[in-house]
Amino acid sequence: MAKMSSDTLWELAAAEVQRQESGAGEGDGGETVCERSVFLIGSKTGGKTSILLRCLERDEPPKPTLALEYTFGRRAKGHNTPKDIAHLWELGGGTSLSDLIQIPITPDSIRSLSFVLVLDLSKPNALWGTMEKLLNAAQAHVGKVFSEAQKSKPGGKRQKAAHPAARVLPKDYPDRELISPFPVPLLIIGSKYDLFQDFDSDEKKVIRKTLRFLAHYYAASLIFTSIKSESLMSKTKSFFSHLAFGLDRGKTVSCDSGKPLIIPAGSDSFSQIGSPPSTDIDITSLHAKNPKDLWKKVYERVFPSESHSEQRELKDPAKDPQYSEPQIDAMRAQKDQELEQYKRNAAKSWKELQLET
Repeated sequence: MAKMSSDTLWELAAAEVQRQESGAGEGDGGETVCERSVFLIGSKTGGKTSILLRCLERDEPPKPTLALEYTFGRRAKGHNTPKDIAHLWELGGGTSLSDLIQIPITPDSIRSLSFVLVLDLSKPNALWGTMEKLLNAAQAHVGKVFSEAQKSKPGGKRQKAAHPAARVLPKDYPDRELISPFPVPLLIIGSKYDLFQDFDSDEKKVIRKTLRFLAHYYAASLIFTSIKSESLMSKTKSFFSHLAFGLDRGKTVSCDSGKPLIIPAGSDSFSQIGSPPSTDIDITSLHAKNPKDLWKKVYERVFPSESHSEQRELKDPAKDPQYSEPQIDAMRAQKDQELEQYKRNAAKSWKELQLET
């Protein structure tokens, strides 16, 4: 009979971490398991879950994402070899729950972290605001985690050059001195391309050129997709697998105006993108602080930003129709009424007490 180990769960876990850090493999060939983290953020009801399930080849109906959800994917390198693991996080609620972005970004995950920003092409008025708020929140916390990690290490200041927040691009990267790379790898997905095709040609031109500018500005890859197109989903899966498992993302590049955009990072340039599409706008009259601000002003002249009042109201998930539960909502409404009645009775009693005294 085998002797039972007296090690606790924590001791076993610590030993496993030490074994992995020492480079010991799990398979006969001594290969180690490679782990990466991918964080999906983007437009509310923009199709993040559907795209994720298709990329993982999971045949199951998508469900509304409740706040922040985690799943994982695995891929075998070969026969009888350990499987690589992708830790997959998805943020629901669009921009209303952006405070939760900080949870998956940790000193451990950030070394192999990448982002996927899904933007709903069928809702262009919310596109810039969604992109700006989510990427700003992610970038701020990534920088914060990196800074804290450097401070906790001896000689952290000397190692700052290796800090991914100061992402180093190849010397021949197009417009290298003019862009502001996102601190970790970023993929921008324009979803619902099937609905986008019905837009006016001038509107499509504005959206396409703006997203090309943003992707190049952040040194990100860009692809337009639709879950109704097997061909586009296959190409989307290649980009996703590149981030999740380090696979080749393919060499397809498509910038044609009549076709969905497929642009790997480093395949575009400002000279190819051109200036902001300003058919009815005098660019010289726009007071912009920088090129990105100029593109924002031109874009929002064509697609005015939606009111933020609805977004503020949806800070409370209980008011979000996406998470509606008829029975629970009915009980909640009843309790709210009872609470209001209690407040009125308490106020009345207090007034009567004051009169008596």
